[in-house]
Amino acid sequence: MTDTETATVGGGCFWCVEAAFKELDGVESVTSGYAGGHADDPSYREVCSGNTGHAEVVQVEYDPQALSYEDILEIFFTVHDPTQLDRQGPDIGSQYRSVVLTHDDEQRRLAEEYVAALDEEGGYDDAVVTEVERLETFYRAGEKHQNYFERNPADAYCTMHAQPKVDKVRERFREKVSA
Repeated sequence: MTDTETATVGGGCFWCVEAAFKELDGVESVTSGYAGGHADDPSYREVCSGNTGHAEVVQVEYDPQALSYEDILEIFFTVHDPTQLDRQGPDIGSQYRSVVLTHDDEQRRLAEEYVAALDEEGGYDDAVVTEVERLETFYRAGEKHQNYFERNPADAYCTMHAQPKVDKVRERFREKVSA
């Protein structure tokens, strides 16, 4: 068995981000959860209140022989709008902020460089507002939030918001998508 690495990112609703990453060769698992806040072991309802400081995030366990951390960042920044402060599409609040939660100093360096490069390239009308911070604790979301898109592909939210992200990954990263 190959050693895996873990990346933790948040870019809006975790159902959408989870669905996009699950498409990729080299991704061993994607777990929806919460991180970046001050409340211990929060519930979905508590996070949705906006009072816990947590963001909806996903933890991506991946094979670094198949995907690099830079690949993870590129895909993450492709499937969400990093210029929207505390929101993604219809989801509004700090729990939907754009955030990269790093596991070590190398991830932090790479994430900060990636965000700076995005701003320097000027590909967006607005500044990139993605936060880069150290992961303190990850709290796994309840079972009904795991594999949500996979289990509910006809759900209106999924068809309007998750499916386009999945389609974008399939198109743009065709060589990295599972058959």
